[in-house]
Amino acid sequence: EKTHPADRSAGKKPGLQVWRVENMELVPVPPLLHGEFFTGDSYVLLYTAFTCKGTSYSLHSWRGSQASQDEYGAAAILMTQLDDCLGGAPRQYLEFQGQESTEFLSYFKHGIRYKNGGVASGFNHTEINPVNMKRVLHVKGRRNIRASEVELSWDSFNKGDCFIIDLGKVIYHWSGSKSNFFERLKSTELAKDIRDNERQGRSVVEMVVEGSETSEIINILGPKPDLPEATSDKPADRRNSNKATLYLISDAAGVMEASVVAEQNPFSQDSLSSNDCYILDNGPDNKVFVWKGKNANKNERRAAFAAAHHFILDKGYSPNTQVQVMPAGAESTLFKQFFLNWLDKDETTGPSEAYTIGSIARVEQIPFDAASLHTNKAMAAQHGMVDDGSGKTQIWRVEGSDKVPVDEDQYGQFYGGDCYLILYSYNTGGREKHIIYTWWVQGLKCSRDELAASAFLTVNLDDSMGGVATQVRVTQGKEPAHLVSLFKAKPLVIYLGGTCRHGGDSTPGSTRLFHIRESSTEATRAVEVDPGASSLNSNDVFVLSSLNSVTIWKGHGATAEEMDAARYVAGLLGGAPTEVEETQEPDEFWAALGGKADYQTSITLRNAVSVPRLFACSNKTGNLIVEEVPGELAQSDLAPDDVMILDIYRELFVWIGKDANEQEIKGSSGLAEEYLKADPSCRTGVPITTMKQGEELPTFTGWFHAWDPNMWDKARAECMHH
Repeated sequence: EKTHPADRSAGKKPGLQVWRVENMELVPVPPLLHGEFFTGDSYVLLYTAFTCKGTSYSLHSWRGSQASQDEYGAAAILMTQLDDCLGGAPRQYLEFQGQESTEFLSYFKHGIRYKNGGVASGFNHTEINPVNMKRVLHVKGRRNIRASEVELSWDSFNKGDCFIIDLGKVIYHWSGSKSNFFERLKSTELAKDIRDNERQGRSVVEMVVEGSETSEIINILGPKPDLPEATSDKPADRRNSNKATLYLISDAAGVMEASVVAEQNPFSQDSLSSNDCYILDNGPDNKVFVWKGKNANKNERRAAFAAAHHFILDKGYSPNTQVQVMPAGAESTLFKQFFLNWLDKDETTGPSEAYTIGSIARVEQIPFDAASLHTNKAMAAQHGMVDDGSGKTQIWRVEGSDKVPVDEDQYGQFYGGDCYLILYSYNTGGREKHIIYTWWVQGLKCSRDELAASAFLTVNLDDSMGGVATQVRVTQGKEPAHLVSLFKAKPLVIYLGGTCRHGGDSTPGSTRLFHIRESSTEATRAVEVDPGASSLNSNDVFVLSSLNSVTIWKGHGATAEEMDAARYVAGLLGGAPTEVEETQEPDEFWAALGGKADYQTSITLRNAVSVPRLFACSNKTGNLIVEEVPGELAQSDLAPDDVMILDIYRELFVWIGKDANEQEIKGSSGLAEEYLKADPSCRTGVPITTMKQGEELPTFTGWFHAWDPNMWDKARAECMHH
């Protein structure tokens, strides 16, 4: 049965649809065989997601390494027709065997299988009689799993990888003596996927370790010779992957031309006009993006792929360069990361936290409820709350190479000229746990020596508690919600400079302005800012201290909790405050601020939720090697022999597996900083939370569905049993 691209079933239901190109037509692939691709063919895939923000579509054209140019050209044309059928709404991707995008790989959590042959040689996506099956699949990758058919011979094997010996009724999972436990676990999932889907449960999976081959395997492959060592996987070096250039594409002169808009990222979102189309050139990472403005002329929108193709030829890039085409409003996270403070639709101010609808992640906002912190881990993770802050808090100020206790009546007041260590201890599950926050000011208002000393003191404090504390590096203005909550009903107060040490210089200016803002967890922060009218914001409350008066300024979007916090700050500054509403200010208010000036008056989107992204990181070679984990977050993606980074945009989590090597453990904090340096959006001051396997916080585990602290032990026991 052949399907025309305009078939009404396309995109009507959520999930994945796959078609193979046969004689310039699209033929559907049975759902049970999704993830199986013939290397001699081309395919079109459509992923549809229904969310609270509407329907999103992702269209992919995939080309096998042996596919003809005619077939691949037909796939691109058919994909464009399908895009038209869906009103031009889908994001579109050009995919190549072995170089698939993270989005593509996310559809196949158990991996993809490359099969030799294709439609031209009579191979079809049908159930095959298991009795007649004899093949070997070489499984590569720890997260982006790909299995390729290889010769049915010991010559195809090595000690470091896993192989699937598929004999029809029996599927042998063979693991080399040097293969990794995590790789064995992932390749076992692929073997089971073949059993459950391709065979519909009519086969059995048996585990074989090198040296314990069955007689059936020996009969087919012959006596096992000495095998070579492992062949290495080579994830991308991230050093230059963040470099990009932005081009405007236009057919005004009768031919499609590209002109430079900005030579270096991060770009301004204002550079994108809804009347035009653009190319974002990320050639160093083998990617080219095309952005289609909603008011661009039809020829430019339809010619997006052709423009990208000519651009790739002109640049001399590989013909296998990934191309992603997206209409305005459907931008991918990978695209938005090249822009500074990207604003999503309906968001009027503040940096975007990269909300994306689609298969990679779909994050719905969960309202904060302190009473359910211990039972709703997803809510705790979204709002950055470990618990309700009712544990024990101790604070030290760094002086020279030592730490000095801060007076308890000063708790919650941080000075920009100081560095602080905050130890929070709490009980959970019958165990005492600890978090060490290291607080300092971006721009080094505290001394460099003290900043360096704070790192050593943090390690020493961790060692004194058995090395199991979670460490969180915090810069001023980026404090996690949990840290802010430690001071109970009082706001966290941050002074612009000075110090609280005895004999230190902390003389304040004659005019001071404090910005009061409440977080989604109802904790408040009061930060001293430059005393000028441009610092005001209609969403919040401000406290102005000048000469002998204190004024509380209430913006239109202020909350009652922010007003209470402002009164507390006014009390710290001395004097009875006068409260004024926005637009009702007396002349002396503006005079104290140096005169009127424009300030932020648009409504802030406070409930944006970031799309979490998980990466495996290594610097064993001296370069930062990063591999993104595709698909929805799963605890099983956390490899015990790796250092992983969970990026939720407003915060980074560094997770250290129990079997990670010493070099990676020592360099874990530097690994996170290097990751941020390679971030195309040039984020600064992002809190970095470092934790060890087994000591995870709910602000981390809540991003993973059905977290099981015993998962790794169970998986290892199952492998050992087999």
